[in-house]
Amino acid sequence: RRKVDSEGRRFQDRWKVEYFFTEIENHCVCLICQETVAVYKEFNVKRHYQSRHSTYDKLTGHDRSEKLKQLEAVLIECVMKMVENICPEKKQEFANICLARNTVARRIEEISSDIKRQLTSKGVDFDFFSIACDESTDLSDTAQLLIFMRGVDDEMNVTEELLDLQSLTDQTRGKDLFVSVSSAIDDMKLPWNKVTGIITDGAPAMVGERSGLSTLICNKVIEEGGKAIKLHCIIHQQVLCAKHLKYDHVMKPVLKTINFIRSKALCHRQFKQFLLDIQAEYEDVLYHNDVRWLSRGSALQRFYSLRKEIGEFLETKGQPMRELSDPIWLADLGFLVDITKHLNVLNTSLQGKDAAVNQLYSHLKAFGTKLQLFIRQLSQTQPNTIHFSALQEIMNSFPQDNISAQTSRYSAEIASLAGEFKPRFQDFAAIERRSAFSPLHSLLTPMMLQLELIELHCDSELHSRHQQLSLVNFYRQLDKSRFQEIRTLAKKMLSLFGSTYMCEKTFSAMNCNKNRVRTRLSDSHLRDILRIKT
Repeated sequence: RRKVDSEGRRFQDRWKVEYFFTEIENHCVCLICQETVAVYKEFNVKRHYQSRHSTYDKLTGHDRSEKLKQLEAVLIECVMKMVENICPEKKQEFANICLARNTVARRIEEISSDIKRQLTSKGVDFDFFSIACDESTDLSDTAQLLIFMRGVDDEMNVTEELLDLQSLTDQTRGKDLFVSVSSAIDDMKLPWNKVTGIITDGAPAMVGERSGLSTLICNKVIEEGGKAIKLHCIIHQQVLCAKHLKYDHVMKPVLKTINFIRSKALCHRQFKQFLLDIQAEYEDVLYHNDVRWLSRGSALQRFYSLRKEIGEFLETKGQPMRELSDPIWLADLGFLVDITKHLNVLNTSLQGKDAAVNQLYSHLKAFGTKLQLFIRQLSQTQPNTIHFSALQEIMNSFPQDNISAQTSRYSAEIASLAGEFKPRFQDFAAIERRSAFSPLHSLLTPMMLQLELIELHCDSELHSRHQQLSLVNFYRQLDKSRFQEIRTLAKKMLSLFGSTYMCEKTFSAMNCNKNRVRTRLSDSHLRDILRIKT
């Protein structure tokens, strides 16, 4: 005879709303009268509801969902009161009991829905907004398109939030991405004529001149009576410039040595124990990952710090690294360590949320000035290496070798790097020239702004405020009637993204949540999780 336990019956989530039942410790419990139905069978659940609680049929839609929440809250409260009366010492343990997986999923959905509702409400007040887009593939080979929005209202309040996560199961051409972005913007009921710009990572599907996403977005905005600009992520451009310094004769031996140490478990264990025995500064070398922005500088810095220990360990393995005894090669290593350190400092300063475009570009201009300083100092007859500590250490270690003669070569390398920076970032330079305090601003801007700019430049009190306040607070305090056009321009500038940093950060969160043991996570639940995460 067949047994009920062998039938594999399960509680159905829809029974909560339809019959006001829930699952507690593998029991099907009525939320209204707290009675239990013995078998997970819809006929039994439905019969109990219709015979005893049919008066609840009048509740429909939103009212029925609210009643369900109320009954669940009452049940939890009753349980806690019972625990408090019977075994008060166990109250905290009961409070810490994990919720059922369906309850957790439902609450995540509700929180995400509420965040989206708040964002929709805020979007009505936006005077201007821009979007940042980036696409990546998750572990289930689904292309995920992240769309972030940065909006500014009349009071200069800046809102930077995840607009949507669009999942693409087919091709990822520019027109496919455009359909997804359009769907997200229309779903949020945002007017296209308020879009001021779009920033991407520079991939062909994003920046194609004819059918790239940026081009299609800008064309759509023009059709709706607005004007948008295309920007290439400032961090991605900086990383491309940094790759100009290849120095393969240094990088290849370093990476070969790191891979030799870490590729085999036994060798790696012995190396870490060797460092522990001699009380070295660090416990291990770092792998280099070309995709990670700061990886090259971190790997080089760690290798340089452990160069003596690495040399001794390789000798014991019968794999000596001859480059570690070459002063010129060590000087090149020191120079590369120092210059990548400066590049990493720049990259870190460009990261972060809520950064205005002009603030990011100011970091780039400062770095350009630093490069000119380095060129002058290293090209002197007596080179000044105060900003190149690793190179200075190598020069002091080998005073008999004419390493200082190499500094003119390093100066030329930095000049070449500066030349790589110069043609890039032209889109950001154009925005910077439109700043209200640019000396050329009155000549470059439309006639309607010139009178207000004269007023602004000649007002000493406003100059003082500009020095004391942040840029957002300064524009926020400008008189609305006196500087109407400047405030409009300021809102457009503040609404622009400077980088796709938030997209990159969110993709890291996506990979943590949708990992190799959670590949069945649905696209809608992934969207809800990331909306809450950001």
